[in-house]
Amino acid sequence: MTNHIYTGRYTIDNSEDIVVFIIGMRVNKRLAMHKWLPVFTAMPGMIKELYTNKEELGFLSMESYFGMKTTAMIQYWRSVEDLLAYAHNEKHLTAWKSFNQKVGNNDAVGIYHETYQIRKGNYEAIYANMPHYGLGKVLDHIPITADRNSAHKRLHKQ
Repeated sequence: MTNHIYTGRYTIDNSEDIVVFIIGMRVNKRLAMHKWLPVFTAMPGMIKELYTNKEELGFLSMESYFGMKTTAMIQYWRSVEDLLAYAHNEKHLTAWKSFNQKVGNNDAVGIYHETYQIRKGNYEAIYANMPHYGLGKVLDHIPITADRNSAHKRLHKQ
């Protein structure tokens, strides 16, 4: 992965359907480390598996954020079918079963996810003086020209 900064303004080619999957956890009781730590430590193995088998699984890329109580990962997938297939993957199912056995309805830790299926032409992005980031890491990263100089134009709403 490079940290090369692309000076100027860039966008992405939005000619493919994509899936955006946001997943994370929230520590509700910091002192209940025995409840939230297993949830937190289950994720790195799955992330490694996703990056190791990207093409096969349909996983494109992700960004991670860590706050005081809440973590969030924004993942990009090729299709809903690929994402749902991964939900039935052995590593994911093992982590999910473990969560339900260890945490269940205990209020010490929460987890969440949101899934967005976005049709081609119905999303846009802009990156100014940034390295490849977000969708710019997985879709064609292209300079902004007059024909893509506004969100309206990037969304093909001319």
